[in-house]
Amino acid sequence: MSTTATRTGLFSGGHALATIGMVAIVGVAAFQNLAMTTIMPVISRDLDGEALYALAFAAPLAAGVPGMVLAGNWADRAGGRVVAWVSALLFAAGTAVVMTAPTMTVFLVGRLVEGFGAGAIDVVLYVLVARIFPAELHGPVFAGFAAAWVVPALVGPALAGIVTDVWDWHWVFAGALVIAVAAFTLLVPTLGRLHPPAEGLRPPWQRTRIGWSVAAAVAILLLNVAPDLTPWGMVAAVAVGLVGTWFALRPLLPTGTFRAAAGLPSVVLLRGLMAASFFGSEAYVPFLLQAEHGLQPSTAGLALTVAALSWAGASWAHGKVGEERLTAQRTFGVGLALVLVSLLTAFAVAALHLPWWVLVAGWFVGGAGMGAIYPRTSMLTLRFSGEGDDGFASSALTIADASGSVIGLAATGLLFTATGGAQGTVAFPLVFGAMILFAALAVAAVRRLGPVPAPRTGG
Repeated sequence: MSTTATRTGLFSGGHALATIGMVAIVGVAAFQNLAMTTIMPVISRDLDGEALYALAFAAPLAAGVPGMVLAGNWADRAGGRVVAWVSALLFAAGTAVVMTAPTMTVFLVGRLVEGFGAGAIDVVLYVLVARIFPAELHGPVFAGFAAAWVVPALVGPALAGIVTDVWDWHWVFAGALVIAVAAFTLLVPTLGRLHPPAEGLRPPWQRTRIGWSVAAAVAILLLNVAPDLTPWGMVAAVAVGLVGTWFALRPLLPTGTFRAAAGLPSVVLLRGLMAASFFGSEAYVPFLLQAEHGLQPSTAGLALTVAALSWAGASWAHGKVGEERLTAQRTFGVGLALVLVSLLTAFAVAALHLPWWVLVAGWFVGGAGMGAIYPRTSMLTLRFSGEGDDGFASSALTIADASGSVIGLAATGLLFTATGGAQGTVAFPLVFGAMILFAALAVAAVRRLGPVPAPRTGG
C-alpha cells in the first residue's frame, strides 16, 4: 500500500476519529509511564519506600491481568463500549488516589486500581483495531500507537522532573489525570461502533478464567513483595509466587505458550519475554543515572526520551515496509539483536562505571529493537486469531506483556534489594545481567514461530 493510501485510510471519515482517539489514549499511557519511571526514585525517598520500589511498577501491571481477562470476555459478549467506560472510570479513580497519596501503602493501592483500569482499556483498543479497521491498516495503526509516544517522550520525562523539582511529584499525576480525561473524551464517539454480537454468538462468562487471572495477579504480586520480607519469608514468597504464577497463567494464555508452540503461543511467549527483559531493566535506568551519576530527575529521563523516540521511529518504519521485504523472522532477529546490545551496554555502564551518556546511547538502540518487535507481535496476534475470538487473543497478548513486565520487575527487585540496593556495589550490574538472560530466551520463541498465515480480508 502506498503512503498516500495508508494516510487516507487511517484518517478517512470512517476511521479518523477512531485513530485520533486511540492514539490519544496511548499518548496518555506513554506520559504516565515515562513520568512515573522518571520520578519514582524521588517518590520512594519521599514515602520511605525504597524496598517497594519495583512493586510500584509491578502493582498496576499485575492488577491489569484480571482487568484484561475480564475486559476480553466482556468485550466478546457486549461489544466493548461499557467495558471502555468502566475501565476509564477506574483508571481515573486510581490516578486520583496516587495523586493524593500520603504514604507508600496508599500510593500502591492507587496504582492497583489504576492498573486494573489500564489493563482493560488496552484490550478495548485491540478490539477496536480488529473490528473497525481492515487488516491492511493494522500495521499502520500499531505504528500510530508507537508514534503516540513521540510527544510524551520529548516532554514527559523533562516535564515530570521539572514539576517535581519546582513543586512536588503529586502535581505530575494531577496533570496526567487531566490529560486522561481529555483523551478519553475523544474516543467516546467511536465506542458506539462496538456493537454486541447476536444473542446466539455471545460467549459465556468465563468465570474460571477470571478466577485464574486474579490468582495470577496475587502470585505475581507475591513475588514483588518478597524483598520486603525476612530471608525465610522471602524464600517462601518466591517459591509460592513462582509456582502460583505458572499454574495461574496457563489457562489465561494459548495452549502451548510455555513450550513455545508454533503460531499464537510463540508470539505471546515472545512478547512476555521481551517485556520482562526491557521493562524489568528500564525501571532502574533513571535510578542508576540519579544514584551513581548524580543526574537530576529531569536529566535522567533523557534515556527514556531517546528510547521512546527510537521505538516510535522503528515502528513507523515497520509500518511502511511490506511483509515481503521484512518477514517476521527477520524483524524479530533484528529487534532482539538491538535489545541485547542495549542490555549489554547498561550492564557495562553499571559494572565498569562508564560515562552516563553511554547508557543513554545504548537505551536508544534498545528502543529501536522494541519498536520493531512490538507492532509485529500485535499484527501476528490478530493474524493468528479467528474472527470472534480476537478479544481472547488480544487479552492473552496484553496478559503476557503485563505478566512478563511484572516477572522481570520481581527478578530485578529481588536482586537489587538482596545485594544492598543503591548502596550496594553489584546491585545494578546484577539487575541488567539477569534481564540479558530473559532476552536470550526469546530467541527460542522466535525459532518456534512457524509459518505465518496471510492477512484476513475485510474489517
